[in-house]
Amino acid sequence: MFFVAGARNAAGAGRGAETRSIYQKFRDVDVLAKKKTVTALKPGEDRAIFLGLGMILCSVMMYFVLGITVLRSYADSVWTEEGTCAVVNSTVIRDMNCSYSCGSDCWRVSRYPCLQVYVSVNITGRISRLSHNEETQEASSECVYVPRCQKDSTAMQAVIMNISEHLKMNRHISCYYDPSEQQETVLLSRVYDHSVVLHSLLWPSCTLTVGTLIIAMVKLTHYLSRLCEEIGKVKR
Repeated sequence: MFFVAGARNAAGAGRGAETRSIYQKFRDVDVLAKKKTVTALKPGEDRAIFLGLGMILCSVMMYFVLGITVLRSYADSVWTEEGTCAVVNSTVIRDMNCSYSCGSDCWRVSRYPCLQVYVSVNITGRISRLSHNEETQEASSECVYVPRCQKDSTAMQAVIMNISEHLKMNRHISCYYDPSEQQETVLLSRVYDHSVVLHSLLWPSCTLTVGTLIIAMVKLTHYLSRLCEEIGKVKR
């Protein structure tokens, strides 16, 4: 009788040990799988953070470049007010000389007509000379437009004549003027206006936002994984 009971107890103990051994194996496999997952996720998280930091750095550099080019030119421009100008006079006063490149250390002279246009600014009522933009204003103090110099002077003349015909057909045009009246010239357009500034700032802003979101999502994922791990420890 005692031998039978002892044998049963020994068999039960053996089955319990075997069960615990199987459970331990499954637990070891689960722990190993978790370690492998954490090990696999760690380099991915590092790469994502480096990507986000790189995008933020690129956006900062783009902001710096835009700040010393587009934003500076936009802020330094005195033609800040937009109004309506009436064309008073449009005349080709003379031909202007320009030089174009014909090769290495080779320059030749071509000619284009100088179209001079005077307009009346409706808001101020003063008569001012019209110029295409800030670059034209710096290049010429008389001509409304300075074409890109080329060998074919007929093509440059055609461009100037098209501008003249357009101004004759549209006597009232939009223009930019200096409200302080320090500059007598008014501009037909600005090189860097509001739309150009907004479009130039769009891409670095998007890059900065995406880079910040990538880093925030990695940090949030890491926090949630740690939180789930702590909750799992409490339940066990």
